[in-house]
Amino acid sequence: MKTSTGIFKLAVALSALISLDALAQGRDPATFPEQSRIISLQMEERGLAEDFKGVTTNGQVIEGLFPIKSTGVDTAPVREAATAFLQTLTAEQRSATLFAVDDIEWRKWANQSIYKRQGLAFAAMTDAQKQAAQNLLDASLSAKGSKLATDIMHLNHTLGELNNNNFVEFGDDKYWITLMGEPSATAPWGWQLDGHHLAINFFMLGDQVVMTPAFWGSEPAVGEAGKYAGTRIMDEEQEKGLALIRALDAEQQNKAIIMRSKTGNNIMTEAFSDNVVIENAGIEVKTFTPEQKAMLIDLVGLYIGNMEDEFAEVRMAEITARLDETWFTWIGDTQDDAVFYYRIQSPVLVIEFDHESPIGLTQYYPRGVPYREHIHSAVRTPNGNDYGKDLLRQHYEALPH
Repeated sequence: MKTSTGIFKLAVALSALISLDALAQGRDPATFPEQSRIISLQMEERGLAEDFKGVTTNGQVIEGLFPIKSTGVDTAPVREAATAFLQTLTAEQRSATLFAVDDIEWRKWANQSIYKRQGLAFAAMTDAQKQAAQNLLDASLSAKGSKLATDIMHLNHTLGELNNNNFVEFGDDKYWITLMGEPSATAPWGWQLDGHHLAINFFMLGDQVVMTPAFWGSEPAVGEAGKYAGTRIMDEEQEKGLALIRALDAEQQNKAIIMRSKTGNNIMTEAFSDNVVIENAGIEVKTFTPEQKAMLIDLVGLYIGNMEDEFAEVRMAEITARLDETWFTWIGDTQDDAVFYYRIQSPVLVIEFDHESPIGLTQYYPRGVPYREHIHSAVRTPNGNDYGKDLLRQHYEALPH
């Protein structure tokens, strides 16, 4: 497995974050807010020490990948839903929820539960505000994406039940919304949903949409009992990833699988990893058969398909145009019950899926041993366009602010 200086630095940073979260296990809910504040400041100091560059393969951004252009997609429903949500807020709530479009608040999201977040939490919303917030999600996401977001929230409640009913830290209403910029048909703006195992950054410029970074995950991955018994997430992403590696012949698998033993967490693009360097590794998709390429496109579509359908169609066209510059990487075994990690990487896309070791359920499962009940996945737009930042840069160059 190739290792760059950037990857090594990230591994150290992630280990520190994991240690902080692990140390926080067993905390007294009465002291949780103060612990959250301290740990959040530490996370932000490390994660935001560098100005934003974006995910790259060698530390150098490939320019010219994301031109400003018309997509022909109707974005009015998202703008109208965002405006309606803002209209439900009090002056104090609006002040806490609305940021400038270029504010560093974009980068202040975390998949950890202990992070102290900005904006308005579902827990603090009236019923009317909750419905307006849900309408914003429904307008921006597909039915699949909206359901996945809801299921992740529900499983966070299940995690609270499994931790002695700790609903100070966990729960289906511990998710925050912020808006960056006023909703507009021409000016850049966007919104962010942030909470444990769920983060969606949704940027708009005209009819162009960027919905990354996006983080989807849960522990547990299946709700066996409790209020949301029967809820489960990301079965398709798991099983279709496994089907793809199995569809490769022996020679292809030898290239794709960079490590056959999975002994820890491998994801590299989660919270505060905006500038991570990830070298291309594994197998080049241009060597796939047509059938294998179709399986990979189908797998990518599961993630991109969390966007509203027309937005996803535009994004998929951008991704498939770079298919021959795409790499597929695998860590772990390939049997039916295997735990594994995979990555799909191109100049315009990074997708990661990872079976992680226990953090929230260490009272039930051994520490440090990856298992299927803890899933992390992330979608990134590398080379500077996470949060729509490359589009925003071009917009400012054309219309100086």
